[in-house]
Amino acid sequence: MNDKDKRDRDSRKQQDRKSAGHLSPFPYARMTNKPDALDRLELQFRWGPYGIRVLRCHLAIFSPGSIISFHKHSEYEFHFIPKGKGKVILIDQTYDLNEGLFYLTGPDLMHYQESDPDESMYELCLHLDIVPLDTQSEGESWGDDLEASEAKACIAALDRMPAIPIVDRFHAMKGFLDAYRIWEEQPSGFYTLMKQAIIQILLRTTRVFDNLEGKPGIPERDMNFHRYQLATQYIQDNESLPISLEQVAETIHISPRQLQRIFRSEGQTTFRDYLEHIRLSGICSELVHTDKPIEEIALNHGYANPNYLYPVFKNKYEVTPSVYRRKHTDEARGAFNNLTREGSGSS
Repeated sequence: MNDKDKRDRDSRKQQDRKSAGHLSPFPYARMTNKPDALDRLELQFRWGPYGIRVLRCHLAIFSPGSIISFHKHSEYEFHFIPKGKGKVILIDQTYDLNEGLFYLTGPDLMHYQESDPDESMYELCLHLDIVPLDTQSEGESWGDDLEASEAKACIAALDRMPAIPIVDRFHAMKGFLDAYRIWEEQPSGFYTLMKQAIIQILLRTTRVFDNLEGKPGIPERDMNFHRYQLATQYIQDNESLPISLEQVAETIHISPRQLQRIFRSEGQTTFRDYLEHIRLSGICSELVHTDKPIEEIALNHGYANPNYLYPVFKNKYEVTPSVYRRKHTDEARGAFNNLTREGSGSS
C-alpha cells in the first residue's frame, strides 16, 4: 500500500468515527468502568408539558452472535451503535447495523437484535418513560411557553420517526458521554446538568427529521421596547449621578436621536422628562420618610446645584419641597394615628 492509499484509508476511518460522534479510538470505553452508574440514578424531571423518567442509560456490549429475542416496551427506547455491527428486525423488516447508526423502538414496537457472528457490537441505550402532565400554571411564564412548544415538537417528532436505522448526523450519542462525565465529576448543579444532557440527546435525535413548517419560532424581541427597558433601568439605577442622553444612548449602543425617538414611541415621553420624573419621585420619597436636609436630598438625586431643584419641583407639584414635606408628613402622621386608635378600640 502506497502513502496515498494509506492516507485515504486513515481519512475514511476518521470520517467513520466522526459519524459516530467521536474522533478518538473509542471514548465510550470509559463507561465500562461502571456500566450501571447512570442506571442507578433516580432521575426524573419535567420538560415542558411532559414528565420524563430515565429508566436506563448505559453502554451495553454484545459479544459476537448475541441475540435479543423479539420484545417490545410501553416506553421509548433509543439504540445507538458507537462501535461494531449486527442487525435488527423492526416489526418484520431486517436492517444492518453499523457504527454511527441509531434507531428508536417507540411504544409497542416489536424488535429483535443480533450482533455480528464475528464481532462484538456496542450499544448506547436510553430508555425513557415520557408522560403528559397537567399544564395549568399561573403567573408569568418566564419562557415556559417556549420550552413547552419545543418539547411538544420534539415528542411529536419521536412519534413520527420511521422504524428504520438512521445515521446519527447530529451526534446525539455524545450526550451519553456527557452524562457519564457529569456522573464522574458530580459538579454543582448535577441534576440540572444531567437533565440537559438527556434533553440534548432527544433534540439531536429528532433534529434529523426537523420539520421547518411545524417548528416553534425562534423568540425575537421587540427591539425598540427592549432598548426602552434598558434605558429606563439604567436611569433608575444611576439617577443620582450626572446622566445625559448621549451617555445612555452609548450604553445601549444606539444613537442619541434614535433613543429620543424610542422614548417618544414606547414611553410617550422624552428622555429629559423621564429622568426628571425618576429623580423627583425619589426626592418626594425622601422628603416624607427621612429628616435629611433638602440640599442633601437634592444632591442624592442628581441635582448638583440644589438651588435648581426648587423651580423644577414647584413647577411640577405647585409647592416648594419644604411645603411638600410638611403637608405629606402631617398626612402620614394622621393616617398612622387613626390606625392606632382603631387598633386600640377593637382590643
